[in-house]
Amino acid sequence: MNFRKFLIAQSILIAASSVVFPFYLLLIKNVGDSYSQFGWAYGLFTLTAALTYPIIGRLGDRYGDKKMLLIYTLGTAAVMLLIPLLYEVWQVYMIQTMMGILGAIQKNTEKAFLARNNDNETAGERIGKYHLQISLWSGLGIILTGYLIDFLTIASLFYLISFVYIIASFVIIKRERI
Repeated sequence: MNFRKFLIAQSILIAASSVVFPFYLLLIKNVGDSYSQFGWAYGLFTLTAALTYPIIGRLGDRYGDKKMLLIYTLGTAAVMLLIPLLYEVWQVYMIQTMMGILGAIQKNTEKAFLARNNDNETAGERIGKYHLQISLWSGLGIILTGYLIDFLTIASLFYLISFVYIIASFVIIKRERI
């Protein structure tokens, strides 16, 4: 996978996650009875990610960044389809655990790809441009959601974002021109 394709896929993924994140937090809080349940749910995400980073790093080295990003995109697309169906706290905990693993795959693969595909003399500049682009897409995604949510239900927003994750997987799969 070349840097351009990686950048396009990551821009789509970051924008998609930025779109649903605020609504996902509301959904987590609305399913539970207390802020402590919300804390547990979000804590499970972070702890699961932390515990899986070393394993994911080894898997990424073995199978490659492209396969790891495909696991992330398709796994997250599936999870997005499940989120609107949550109504019990234990279900939120299970989704948070899955999201922790998937989030660790995305973050670890992003950093590994950037480390593997940079010229040491211009690495800072290239990574800076990378973060500029994905941050711009993230901000635009959030702004667009502010307008979209007036016309969609929160559940349909998650279904739409699931589709966007699938589009990102096609960007990753597409062959590079020689």
